[in-house]
Amino acid sequence: MALSEQEIIRREKLAHLKSIGIDPYPAPLFPVTHYSESVKKQYADGNNESFDVTVAGRILSINDKGKVFFFKIQDAEGLIQLYVKRDDICPGEEKLFFDEVIKKADLGDIIGCSGYMFTTKTGEISIHAKEITLLAKSLKPLPIVKRDEEGNVFDEVTDPEFRYRQRYADLIINPSVKENFVKRTKMMNCIREFLNEQNALEVDTPVLQNIPGGAAARPFTTHHNALDVPFYLRIANELYLKRLIVGGFDFVYEFSRNFRNEGMDRTHNPEFTVLEFYVAYKDYIWLMDTTEKLLERVALATNGTTKFEAWGNEIEFKAPYKRISMYDAIKEHTGFDISMMNEHAIREVCIELGIHVEPSMGRGKLIDEIFGSKCESHYVQPTFIIDYPVDMSPLTKKHRSKEGLVERFELIINGKEIANAYTELNDPIDQRERFEEQVKLMERGDDEAMFIDHDFLRALEYGMPPTAGIGFGIDRLAMLMTNQSSIQDVLLFPQMKPEKLG
Repeated sequence: MALSEQEIIRREKLAHLKSIGIDPYPAPLFPVTHYSESVKKQYADGNNESFDVTVAGRILSINDKGKVFFFKIQDAEGLIQLYVKRDDICPGEEKLFFDEVIKKADLGDIIGCSGYMFTTKTGEISIHAKEITLLAKSLKPLPIVKRDEEGNVFDEVTDPEFRYRQRYADLIINPSVKENFVKRTKMMNCIREFLNEQNALEVDTPVLQNIPGGAAARPFTTHHNALDVPFYLRIANELYLKRLIVGGFDFVYEFSRNFRNEGMDRTHNPEFTVLEFYVAYKDYIWLMDTTEKLLERVALATNGTTKFEAWGNEIEFKAPYKRISMYDAIKEHTGFDISMMNEHAIREVCIELGIHVEPSMGRGKLIDEIFGSKCESHYVQPTFIIDYPVDMSPLTKKHRSKEGLVERFELIINGKEIANAYTELNDPIDQRERFEEQVKLMERGDDEAMFIDHDFLRALEYGMPPTAGIGFGIDRLAMLMTNQSSIQDVLLFPQMKPEKLG
């Protein structure tokens, strides 16, 4: 790839620095003592009484006044101004460092600065530099983003193709992007804290699996050379976590990276993060109550309130949440009561509603299509869709009092599924029959139908206690908590079509 004029000039500067004995990439240890935002607050809180500091960061603006330069550098917390005077940096007759490093600095260079706090004549809290160290020479120009004295941003870089491919540059020039990922981490830390307080055990389960189980999804396939057998990237961790319940752990959870070989859109990425937890001697009603408590706490930890805007709607995360059955939701939004209909009749309903269906779709898949197409978008406030048809839920315990249903719910917020939960099926005979039904669907051409996991069935035969389990889409939950409408904006490195480089 041909270099731009700016890139050529920067490489020439790099070579020149090396030729005069200045290392543009020195040894990594640099004794940072303070960070931008906290040190400015400390100085202001101390009635502007000066003290010595050492900071480091990337140059984002340069104001050349001849023998004085004003740099604004960005560190992990934000921006701070440096006042760099030639005679302070080079007090003797020799001015080489000032002339070759300070005067020829480029936007994007990373520097260290030791000095003392002071306030400029214009009232800006700054650092009066006594020593500057070049820590890394930038060879690639950053897109120019201008900010005025009030912090208003001009020429903001918004092109998603650039931002997602070069997230490292996006994080530098768009500070608000970093805040989204800070919030995501706060959210996940809060969930961990909530579960750990209840004596849940965080565990790890395999990413490479010989049978892709725990969900209805198309897997990614790979090959294990040493064993000479195919393996699949994990589509869900459910069956392994339930094996641990069989083994005697009463409460386990995992934040897992899952992979599904499916389409990509604003709410789907082929690699994504899920939280799943399983609790012995509980049911889906307990899970609904617990989910309400968890999300209230997450909202407060992430945004300081349970009510905030997300995707153009004001969402209230404070409990209780609405609960409605799957059949009632479909009847409410389509006018059809499909509860007693067979596969053929439901297929006719789909056709009448203008929903595209495939011959491979069984009764459960058809119902799922109706709900997804005609109902889901109506549930903006947190809503539990409960009591699913048994056809849709091959891993779920049959309802204790309602024939043909299972004890399952999905949590819908802003028209999107955020969580999926069951009272878990622990009858190994029933589970085997459900798996066999999935195989029949696979033979009809359903490439998302489940495999039979014989080892999981063997585990159930040892006996699994009554168990409740739930899976949360962490990426979608992060979208809500940060008010981002695209999943790519809460993934540091979303999947994209390979770029041609070189």
